[in-house]
Amino acid sequence: MNDLEDYFNKNTGRVITKWSHYFDVYDRHFSKFRGKDIVLLEIGTLHGGSLQMWKHYFGDKAKIYGIDINPNCKEVEEENVTILTGSQSDRKFLQRVKNEIPPIDILIDDGGHTMLQQIVTFEELFDHIKPEGIYLCEDMHTAYWTKFGGGLKRKGSAIEYSKNFIDQLNAYHSEQNSFKENSFTRSVNSLHYYDSILVIEKKPTPKPTNGSTGTLTISEPEKPALKGFDLLKEKARYKVRRRLNRIAGFFSLPLQNGDFI
Repeated sequence: MNDLEDYFNKNTGRVITKWSHYFDVYDRHFSKFRGKDIVLLEIGTLHGGSLQMWKHYFGDKAKIYGIDINPNCKEVEEENVTILTGSQSDRKFLQRVKNEIPPIDILIDDGGHTMLQQIVTFEELFDHIKPEGIYLCEDMHTAYWTKFGGGLKRKGSAIEYSKNFIDQLNAYHSEQNSFKENSFTRSVNSLHYYDSILVIEKKPTPKPTNGSTGTLTISEPEKPALKGFDLLKEKARYKVRRRLNRIAGFFSLPLQNGDFI
């Protein structure tokens, strides 16, 4: 049991509502920030219990901000805890937030959990997270609930939206001119999917390089030497396979032959 789960189990202060498996995820990604001068923003403060939990966990140097649409949540403000009132689906409000608070080390989206809210929040606030910061969106199981705008493989759900992050993380390796690296590729180190949670860890990420070290000990198998017509035939096959593979790739068609080059 980690310190966050221990705090939750012993809590007699303001109400905290969390799934039990979240605490390991929090501690795994947040522990390196403990005791440091950080900025944390949690969207969806409700009764303010989790804000007190973060304050206890990270220490007195942490600046905690909360966003909630309920103006009564201002009542949970205290030293190092500030509440901003507004809707997380309101782009203009979120843009004002970026002007009012410092760059963020940790962003936790525990707001309304609709698809629109989660996507808009990411689009507006992700660039306000520091280069070594963390974005965490929780309760993403609502992407499978129709009343939140979700549904299995439903176009526009937050889960389907986030699957594009996997492609963008690997964009340095793309051969398609229409798909290249962008600011996400250059600023994200890793994606972590858990039950109901997505964690994005930021880190400046230049184009990777590839090299070899050591001494060769295994020789390549010998291939029969082709001559004359057999050599011409094999070259022609290679060119056809290569061209077919490029055409299939351009149209995102599945390969029909595993040995396409």
